[in-house]
Amino acid sequence: MRNLSPHTLASYGKDMDKYAGFLSARGIREEDARLADARAFVSSLAAEGLSPRSVNRIISGVRGYYRFRERFGLGGVNPFADIKSLRTEKRLPSFLFEDEMSKLLDMPLQGERDGSDGFRRLRDRTVLEFLYSTGCRIGEMVALDVTDLNLKDRTATVMGKGSKERIVFIGGAALSALREYLTYRKLRALQDADSQKALFLNARGARLTDRGVRFILSSYLQSARLGKRVTPHTFRHSFATHLIDRGADIRAVQELLGHSSLSTTQVYTHVGLERLKKVYGRSHPHARG
Repeated sequence: MRNLSPHTLASYGKDMDKYAGFLSARGIREEDARLADARAFVSSLAAEGLSPRSVNRIISGVRGYYRFRERFGLGGVNPFADIKSLRTEKRLPSFLFEDEMSKLLDMPLQGERDGSDGFRRLRDRTVLEFLYSTGCRIGEMVALDVTDLNLKDRTATVMGKGSKERIVFIGGAALSALREYLTYRKLRALQDADSQKALFLNARGARLTDRGVRFILSSYLQSARLGKRVTPHTFRHSFATHLIDRGADIRAVQELLGHSSLSTTQVYTHVGLERLKKVYGRSHPHARG
């Protein structure tokens, strides 16, 4: 079974609702849809002004749905089998420079000065440090239990996409934050089974969610004023970019990120080249003209 995040499942549900609405408006049953209907649906998405990337995501989801129907003998053919994805521009992942990341990671420490709740301050600091130190996906991090940690070896075992386990490494700053946070966590955890084992907790003492992490990050971004759009995934992009910038082997980065394909990881070499190009353009006296 595919290990999809709640965010991915929600997006997939919205895409399928859009397709169902398209068919319903034309009085077409799912099993009766044909290639011409699939093409008309794609054209309607483009007419809405959706980006090629968004259209391709919807096509992929509906195509997968019809494959499911075929597999379980639910009738009809796959009208999207011959629909090709739209051409998209290669978009480089957003990342933070090292000084920008340091500024953001320091934001929870400001709580010491304003007397904010010690648990939240330490939890927030640990969450941000952990994301950057390990390169985890947000869903992988919030799913962690305390027993998934090995503080002696400075590692954690995470469950990645496709239910594949991998080991991630915890750097010194994240390890220090974790050790301090764990004392507070033990006192805050609710008495139910999941809260007792969850590594990261919300203010009430239950397992922290994907949405909770996004809320935490947004509050610090307002204060940091980095002038960039930053998401939890930006930490993962920054993790990989900084490793490659400092000479890490791309195959090692592939393993750390849990990518099944090296081509997925290679985008970070392009990020590094793009950064060098900008530095050259700003700095070399004959770069312009």
